[in-house]
Amino acid sequence: MLVSAKEMLDKAKAGHYAVGQFNINNLEWTKAILQTAQELNSPVILGVSEGAGKYMCGYTTVVGMVNGMIKELGITVPVALHLDHGSYDHCYKCIEAGFSSVMFDGSHYPIEENVAKTKELVAAAHEKGISIEAEVGSIGGEEDGVVGAGECADPNECKAIADLGIDFLAAGIGNIHGKYPENWQGLSFETLDAIQQLTGDMPLVLHGGTGIPADMIKKAISLGVAKINVNTECQLAFAAATREYIEAGKDQQGKGFDPRKLLAPGAEAIKATVKEKMELFGSVNKA
Repeated sequence: MLVSAKEMLDKAKAGHYAVGQFNINNLEWTKAILQTAQELNSPVILGVSEGAGKYMCGYTTVVGMVNGMIKELGITVPVALHLDHGSYDHCYKCIEAGFSSVMFDGSHYPIEENVAKTKELVAAAHEKGISIEAEVGSIGGEEDGVVGAGECADPNECKAIADLGIDFLAAGIGNIHGKYPENWQGLSFETLDAIQQLTGDMPLVLHGGTGIPADMIKKAISLGVAKINVNTECQLAFAAATREYIEAGKDQQGKGFDPRKLLAPGAEAIKATVKEKMELFGSVNKA
């Protein structure tokens, strides 16, 4: 059974660890992440971008797949199904489809419009027991057409959004989606600390978790980050393992690739990546 992300993140903030959000793109990714979370007794958040939702035949299909896997695999750890970087309209679609958590990315709007839309979506989500994440300050890089320069959020704007009753807050602190360039300046812990001072016990979210050094991850957690998103690292691991399998020529004596065998190495690579991140975030045995 899917659960809201609120309780798991409140516990993470209080316990000084972070829960990983791992984006899903197909059945194999979803199964690998759920099995690893169960093995490590870790809560987990399954992230779904709008593009991935469309690829997987719509949000209702995604909800059915995840709920079916939780039942068939005997998953007992807390699992939240979360819309990642959702638009205003798609937040409503996911609320209706049965997601247990949504993110409204209003960071590209003027702060007044971000506040107004977030306030409305908070009411709609909470009416159904669904947790909601909001964003202030764009995250660098590009994800599903949403482009950000990696700006640092205004702590006062963060407080304005936090005061609307959201459950957790994503604030830009110099982090980016995708691989970090060599000239990346690092996270702005000064900004993160100022945001925590104004938002109190609210769990904070670090997007772009791929490639951030372990010491920065741990410092971010010490300053209130309770949810860390990982996607690119899983993509790279999955692609590398699949490519290696193909290049090895394991084609069953010319009969062609069995898709189940073809995707198995990639799934195992995702398991290894998720395990490494859960251990780094400190969420093992926190279910």
